[in-house]
Amino acid sequence: MSQLAYRHQRVQLLRRLVRSRRAREELGCFVVEGVNLLEEALEAKATVQAVYLDGEWASRRSVSAEGEPASQAPVSVEGERASRRLAPPALAPPALAPPAPGGAPHSQPPGRDASADRLEGLLARCYGEGVRVFELGPGVLARVAGTVTPQPVLAVVRSRSYGLEDIRARGGSLVVVCLDVRDPGNAGTVVRSAWAAGADGVVCCGSTVDPYNPKAVRASAGAVLHIPVVQVAAAAEALEVLGQWGLARWGTVAVGGEDYARADLRAPIALVFGNESNGLPLPSLAAHLDGLLSVPMPGGAGSLNVGMAAAVLCFEAVRQRRCAPQPGGGQKGTK
Repeated sequence: MSQLAYRHQRVQLLRRLVRSRRAREELGCFVVEGVNLLEEALEAKATVQAVYLDGEWASRRSVSAEGEPASQAPVSVEGERASRRLAPPALAPPALAPPAPGGAPHSQPPGRDASADRLEGLLARCYGEGVRVFELGPGVLARVAGTVTPQPVLAVVRSRSYGLEDIRARGGSLVVVCLDVRDPGNAGTVVRSAWAAGADGVVCCGSTVDPYNPKAVRASAGAVLHIPVVQVAAAAEALEVLGQWGLARWGTVAVGGEDYARADLRAPIALVFGNESNGLPLPSLAAHLDGLLSVPMPGGAGSLNVGMAAAVLCFEAVRQRRCAPQPGGGQKGTK
């Protein structure tokens, strides 16, 4: 079977999607790397356009753990014109009986790679859903991927187009806004924190990094596939709309804001996070904010990483809402 060489047009397109925000926006798709993110894409029912598999990995997995050729189950991996059969999900070891009470749990049998078995299962699922799967030639994946030690699979996933109204349709009670957040790792962590806390969406404004940057997607742990991420050029415009919906718009500052634990975050709110170095541009943004929050740091640090700050504040809002007094004198989360 023919493997795709580095100069192949498909590989060059894949390379552009990894490296270029403009390409991602023009083509309306982005790249996910690794078993976990491919699985998240399938679970989120995202449109997976194509999967690219490391050819060396495929060759190794075409032989079973015992060194015998793998059975020929219908797991197809396409190259130019031909297809080959990979070790199918059926190669996974049979189910083991539960360990005896007090006994140690079963370990993975020697020679088996649980991650590889998962990938084979995902490839079978992709094939069953009509997704084209291509093998890459030796060294190609390492040249294309944006990581030092790339995982053996990349996938091209169609971006979902969201607007502010999509956030409102989900309830609009907790919204996270990023303004000029430049580091993709930070942006991805903010999105992950927002998703974990049950936020209704994330709004990226100004010069905030592309949330579909491969590093941001990895840092989000796939959250960009599950929560609306809306891109709005002007922060003032987005905050004006959120204010019209009745959300209290809280800007975040390292010092000088209200103690986050004393602020009332039970009502619908938007939490606004600024640039890693310069914070929020308060002179131009103050008219569009209803208050400022700070996280006291008794240890003496000057500030928190923006991703950490987002996690702290999002989950403080969650905590307050869970513990809010309920009609009849009870509290949420209590018996």
